[in-house]
Amino acid sequence: MNLFRNVVFVAAIAGLVAGVVLACMQAYATVPLILKAEVYEQAGGGHKHEHAAAPAANATDTNAMSTAASAPAEAAAPAEDEGWAPADGFERFAFSVLANIVTGIGFALVLVAVSEFAGGIGNWRQGVFWGLAGFAVFTLAPGLGLPPELPAMPAADLMPRQIWWVATVVATAIGLALIAFRTSAPLTVLAVVLIVAPHIVGAPQPDSFETPIPEGLHHQFVVAVTVTNLVFWLVLGAVIGVVRGRLTGTATSLRDSFA
Repeated sequence: MNLFRNVVFVAAIAGLVAGVVLACMQAYATVPLILKAEVYEQAGGGHKHEHAAAPAANATDTNAMSTAASAPAEAAAPAEDEGWAPADGFERFAFSVLANIVTGIGFALVLVAVSEFAGGIGNWRQGVFWGLAGFAVFTLAPGLGLPPELPAMPAADLMPRQIWWVATVVATAIGLALIAFRTSAPLTVLAVVLIVAPHIVGAPQPDSFETPIPEGLHHQFVVAVTVTNLVFWLVLGAVIGVVRGRLTGTATSLRDSFA
C-alpha cells in the first residue's frame, strides 16, 4: 500500500506539471492549425464527415445521393452529427488543460511503474532518458504509420487503427526494453524485429486520401504535434525524477520511502 501511494503521488505531480505545459504549448502551436483546418472543413460542407460515417460507400453512390437529395436534408445532416463542444477561448483551453492533466497522470503512472522494475528514476537526468523512451513508444513509433490528423482529413476505420496502435506501442516497448536491459545478440535481433514489424505490416489506411486540407498545413500540424509531445515527455520524465528523488532521499526505491 505504501508503494502504491508513493507511485500515485509521484505520477500525480508529474502529470499535473506536464499536462499544464502541454496545454500551453498546444494553445500556441497546434490549436491555431486546428482552427484553420476547421475553416476548410466548413467550406467543404461537412463532406468528410459523411464519408467517415459510411466508409464502405463508393464514390459513385455518394455523388448520386448528393445530387438527388433535397437542400433541407443536406442542411439537416451536419446538424444531427453536431454534439456539445466547449466554446472557443477560455472554456476550450480549460477543458484542454484538464484532459492533458488526466492523460499526463496516466502516462506518468505507466512510466513510474515500469521504471521501478529497473531500479527507479533517481534524478532528472535519468528522467529525461525515460521520457525519451516514452516519446519513442507512444508518439514516434505510432506516428510513423498513423500521423496526427486534422479535421476534414480521411482516416481508416477506428478499430483497426486502435489495434495497430496498441500493437505498435507494445512491440516498440518490448524491443526498447530488450535493447536497454539485455546485451545478447539474439535478443538484440529480436528487439529490432519487434520494432520494425508493425511498420512492415503497415497501418490501416483510408480508401481515399482526398482532402481539402493543404499539404503544407498538415505538415505543420505533424511537426507541431511531434515537438509538443517530445517536450511533454521530457518534462514528464524530468519531474518524475525530481519528485521521486526528493521522496526517496537515500532510499533505493519508492517502497522504502515514507514511513
